[in-house]
Amino acid sequence: MSKQYDAIIIGAGIIGSAIGLELARRGWKTLNVDKQGAAGFGSTSNSSAIIRTYYSTLDGSAMAYEGYHYWRDWAKYVGVDDESGLAQFRECGCLVMKTEHNGYLAKAMQLSKELGIPYREVSPEELQQFIPGYDARLYYPPKRPDQDGFAEPTIGTLRGAVHWPKGGYVNDPQLAAHNLQRAAEAAGGAFRFNAEVVAIRQAQGRVAGITLKNGEQIDSPVVVNVGGPHSSKINALVGLADKMKMTTRALRQEIPYVPPPPHYDYTKLGMVTSDSDVAVYSRPASGGMMLLGSEDPECDPKEWVDPDTMNRDLTEQAVTHIMRMAQRYPELGISNQVRGTVEAYDVTEDWIPIYDKTDLPGYYLAIGTSGNQFKNTAVAGKMMATLIIACEAGQDHDQDPVQYTMEYLGRTVSIGFYSRNRKINQESSFSVLG
Repeated sequence: MSKQYDAIIIGAGIIGSAIGLELARRGWKTLNVDKQGAAGFGSTSNSSAIIRTYYSTLDGSAMAYEGYHYWRDWAKYVGVDDESGLAQFRECGCLVMKTEHNGYLAKAMQLSKELGIPYREVSPEELQQFIPGYDARLYYPPKRPDQDGFAEPTIGTLRGAVHWPKGGYVNDPQLAAHNLQRAAEAAGGAFRFNAEVVAIRQAQGRVAGITLKNGEQIDSPVVVNVGGPHSSKINALVGLADKMKMTTRALRQEIPYVPPPPHYDYTKLGMVTSDSDVAVYSRPASGGMMLLGSEDPECDPKEWVDPDTMNRDLTEQAVTHIMRMAQRYPELGISNQVRGTVEAYDVTEDWIPIYDKTDLPGYYLAIGTSGNQFKNTAVAGKMMATLIIACEAGQDHDQDPVQYTMEYLGRTVSIGFYSRNRKINQESSFSVLG
């Protein structure tokens, strides 16, 4: 006899665990299923876990600022003890360089002003106070080391930066997912690990449940795809690819860790930085290290992969990230053995996620979230729970989009912004910045 749940969430990463938690808190009998061995062991564990409040769209900025408030008081949101401890939000602030590529941040500042998000402009002179020894010469456009002009300054210097103090990073993203698992379990939710979904069953025109690789069948009238880099594979199980305008693919990313420049008291002064002139972002990492990530410049080829078979070894791409950052920090060294992680990001055509229903009743999507949605964890969970409950009660989300009111900002937004059938949002950065 099959087990019966009100909702099955495929995925127990940070977003999947949040959805399970929010539905469980609303009285639903939930089951999170994941092919990995524990919550957050997939792409979540290698997330940069940056918390920032600046985005390229109003909806994105509002969601990020709302999400910040939950991380600021993570213990209150989780609401239960975790034997492994709680993940910590390190509120070190975010410093973003003004460049021609990002419109000198005029729009980001205007959106922040509209939403009441604190920020302040940093002059070129003040930039040296934030980051001593920072080379502010322009190098745009970003280049690869084998291209002519790499590491050669062009004309001019940075016009300064913008500092957003309400930001930072989470020290242990996998632990954060575990915290949500424990919170969901306390609310009555269940989790199954080392369990791979091989079929999504249908009956009478809607979802009926899932089948696991071991042959076990689990029944539920609601199934939510939160499969991260595997989301397109899960969608293939129900054959919806030709019924959605937006799709997702897995993009390989390399994230190296390097010792900070010796003259820079990084443990004390280090913060999140974003610099589209050299196409690298950074944040402090454990052990006093500096984490580096790519802002996906046009010169770098996109490596679309199968997350189950991709190369998980660092390559010369990681060295390229370090060399680009070394344009700013001339003392930044490249060790003989570069350390770091390799992961697949689940991205849509415009790098904005899909939070939506589908043409198959009972089948929902929270996909395309990699790279820039970790910060929105709690909001995504609450928003998806609101959407699922409204749709299951009969609301036609495609014709009458479900509205969600943010608890901290008091702002009501349309979940239709994240539709699977939206047009590509031209306001997006079309990168990990969202």
